[in-house]
Amino acid sequence: MHTTRFAQDPHSPLLVLIGALLLSLPAVAGYRAITPTQADHTVLLTGRGLSVEQVVAVARFGARVALSAEAEREQADNYGLLLEATAEGIPVYWFNRGSGDQRETVIFEGDALSAANKATVEQVQFDSFRQASRYGVGPEVEDEEIVRAMMVVRANTLVHNAPSPQLARMLLELLNKRITPVVQSRGTVGEADLAQLGNVGGTMIGVGEAYLGGERMAAAAALRRAGLQPLKPFAADDNALTSSNAYAVGQAALLVHDAERALEWTDVSYAMALNGMNSSITPLSLGVQRDRPDPWLNWHAARTLAMLRGSYLFEVDPTRIIQDPESLRASSIRQASAWQEWALLRDAVAFQINTSDHNPAVARGLGPEDSWELATPQLMHFYVKGGPLSHGQHGYILSNANWDPYPLANRIESFTLALANMDIAVTLRIERFRNTFFTGVGVGDVLKDYVRDDDGYAPVDLQQEIQTLTNPVAPSGSALVGTAEDLQAQTRLKVQRARQVVDLTLELLAFDVLENALWMDVRHAQTPERQFGSAPTAAWQALRRLVARPTPARLGSDQQRTVAFLRTVAATGFAAGGPARPDLQPSR
Repeated sequence: MHTTRFAQDPHSPLLVLIGALLLSLPAVAGYRAITPTQADHTVLLTGRGLSVEQVVAVARFGARVALSAEAEREQADNYGLLLEATAEGIPVYWFNRGSGDQRETVIFEGDALSAANKATVEQVQFDSFRQASRYGVGPEVEDEEIVRAMMVVRANTLVHNAPSPQLARMLLELLNKRITPVVQSRGTVGEADLAQLGNVGGTMIGVGEAYLGGERMAAAAALRRAGLQPLKPFAADDNALTSSNAYAVGQAALLVHDAERALEWTDVSYAMALNGMNSSITPLSLGVQRDRPDPWLNWHAARTLAMLRGSYLFEVDPTRIIQDPESLRASSIRQASAWQEWALLRDAVAFQINTSDHNPAVARGLGPEDSWELATPQLMHFYVKGGPLSHGQHGYILSNANWDPYPLANRIESFTLALANMDIAVTLRIERFRNTFFTGVGVGDVLKDYVRDDDGYAPVDLQQEIQTLTNPVAPSGSALVGTAEDLQAQTRLKVQRARQVVDLTLELLAFDVLENALWMDVRHAQTPERQFGSAPTAAWQALRRLVARPTPARLGSDQQRTVAFLRTVAATGFAAGGPARPDLQPSR
């Protein structure tokens, strides 16, 4: 069982050319199926160790999933405890009692497995799954990876809950057979994604539509072609599947992965910009950094210096001005701050994908002796002694508010704001290259065949679009479901905004990289023996293999080809080495 980081060799001209050209093709309207390049890999789910990289492996690259033996036992014990609760007459929210404003409504009394109750429970569950298949409103989710991310997150967190064995198996089968339900994109208030997970449940019982390997068909046909029988849900399977924030959390995992790539490229592009501007690198030096002993600021300055080591910037140049524009001087500070917020977001996502946000909580193994409040009459009302079905395990089944997805929702917005503030510096430093006060020379003064071939307004337009996405989603509280559910987190809106900002950041970085590469051309033409440092040099040369410098004989927009380059080639290959990030240092 293993996973793979998907960082390609940035120095392969063939990979750069093929990957960038493929990604630069116009987007086809409609469904975007994944390319399952990792279908021979398997991610082992334990309920606790799932990483962002593993979510991406399954969601975006088609890796398979399997439950560990321990996770299977944990689910089986939880499920047995749930059934034992009904035999002991314990009221269980969203099982033998209703949900929402119907939580005091009795669905059935006594053992769920009794002859009198079994058929009732089966019918209630089937009806619930069929009804949930119609939840939500369009447009449909067009990215297969989003639905798969949701499913793998739910499959992992389901270990902590009490699904029937057949439900747990079916969720894994859908992922492994690449049956991807048609899911509505809206209809969640960002606090338990009932609608989207309900759509998945519809596919499980053969209702609605799904994609099999990217081909759309009736869900029943997809199951049949894959050799699967429709699910026969039981117990509290509707609750087990849908009581989760997996729709938003899966997208947050994709956000973390893609944002890391964008931040890596921002750092490499910044090193290129310093070379292009013939910058003063004093702001990065120890003499300056010692005045502000912040681990993230100091790390980023040291990282940039490491990428620049050997550059002509460390040699005296009488034409170099004493101080760069603030957008260039402060870029390291803005980028370090974005990295810090990214690390906090990554930790929040890791927490969310490896813990339970389910209601009710199945607290297997706890007893009244474990904490004083558990021994009080109120808590003992929900204590399950257990028996053969739970393999002798006892515990509590407790109503809760765990589906409130904080601190993740806050971290998403904090990162979005930090990224937008970084992007302002990127936008402004692009424009500063047009001012010979800072550059000391014009491009045309050095490159006689040069013709400018870009839209000078475009970076500002992109930054303004980013700015519109930074305003926080207003705190919301609408009294829903008979006023029983009156808080909403709107995590869906927050994560979708954040993903848009990451995409726009890459669009903006394409202009930045192109401008910086152009000015490295200038500095090289001025003095061919100049050195730029290993990372900027490697990135500059890799880009120039794909995107030549504009001349009168070669005109055309290169921005989208450069965006494809940034998405295809991982900047980590250029920026290897240097100091460890604060979150990765041994003392942490």
